Amino acid sequence: MLDIRFIKENLGAVRQNIRNRYMNADADLVVSLYDRRNALLRELEDARRLRNENAQAMKSPMSAEDRAARIEEGKRLKETIARLETELQEAEASFAVEMAKIPNMAHPDAPRGKEDKDNLEVKRVGSPTQFDFPPKDHVELGQSLDIIDFDTATRVSGTKFYYLKNEAVILELALVRYALDILSRHGFTLMATPDIAKTEILEGIGFNPRGAESNVYTLEGEDTCLIGTAEITLGGYHSGTILDKSQLPIRYAGISHCFRREAGAAGQFSKGLYRVHQFTKVEMFVYCLPEDSGRIHEELRAIEEEIFSSLGVPFRVVDTCTGDLGAPAYRKWDLEAWMPGRNNGEWGEITSTSNCTDYQARRLNVRYRDDDGKNRFVHMLNGTAIACSRAIISILENFQQADGSVRIPDALVPYCGFDVIRPRKK
Repeated sequence: MLDIRFIKENLGAVRQNIRNRYMNADADLVVSLYDRRNALLRELEDARRLRNENAQAMKSPMSAEDRAARIEEGKRLKETIARLETELQEAEASFAVEMAKIPNMAHPDAPRGKEDKDNLEVKRVGSPTQFDFPPKDHVELGQSLDIIDFDTATRVSGTKFYYLKNEAVILELALVRYALDILSRHGFTLMATPDIAKTEILEGIGFNPRGAESNVYTLEGEDTCLIGTAEITLGGYHSGTILDKSQLPIRYAGISHCFRREAGAAGQFSKGLYRVHQFTKVEMFVYCLPEDSGRIHEELRAIEEEIFSSLGVPFRVVDTCTGDLGAPAYRKWDLEAWMPGRNNGEWGEITSTSNCTDYQARRLNVRYRDDDGKNRFVHMLNGTAIACSRAIISILENFQQADGSVRIPDALVPYCGFDVIRPRKK
């Protein structure tokens, strides 16, 4: 969340930022509720002081008439305090709800726009793959190669689930190990995280675990949720702690399953593996000093580019527009791979990396002690190293061959133990 003092001192800029992000938040209401909360707190403190003074006075000798008046005053103050405590509790709850809706400020250079079509391409690596035969999409390839089974998964688990089979299982494990090896060389601490997190951690990271539009699976009666990304569990790892400045930056690479409801994500762009309810992902997460977050954000993007450049997948980098940022992000880069089977050839997101500045750190209370001994909020960043389902799409569709086989990228051959996936004989 933003600092309430920043909101009060920059109310016009915060209002404009909300408009630029096309979000439903009310900065003026937040300031009003904050002022109301503070006024009630002062009233409550005054009432408690008067109650204590009245109780102290009752210990002194006095007439029966004065004692009766003091007793009545004590009853009145007790009722006043109970009323103010209730009103303060309600005001604090309303303030917290409205405050949570205020998004992070967007980077001044982030493109202004409402949705992903307004994102700005800033770089392209490789060219869209050309074929001298009619290419198949990954769903057709998965069936002909007998490596992906959507039909049985739908019968067993429901729509947007899948079985990986045969070489696809090895390919997914190869992608994970390949990404972990690269991240290890870049100084990341490798983690295998829980697939479940407490609701308070999801809310701190900026996910909404409630309501019909939530993308989160909640566990009934447990106050926990299935995670949609290891960003949640890695971001919660140091919640409520004060880090030593010398520890920073802390770089984590977390492997987890990811669960997403994908409510309302129907249509051709969600076909096959592109939008699914469960997938495996390797996530990068960094805690750092505020002055370093811009540089480290570029480092995370460079690692994502390194991974997909070395795989030989054509991709482009886009600067994400304000309306597509997500509340916690100050700035976000997306890598979009060329997907020949997507609407006869289109770019599709395969990774993203976000600088969330101190927005998540304030909500999760993650701080560091500076050289003056003061506690300050860290900056927190995240980035996808490999989202296996979408990486598999990009490999199958770009490396398919005329005979129906799929060539394995050279960098993955040592991890797979084979260099081609061939159609199964009927």
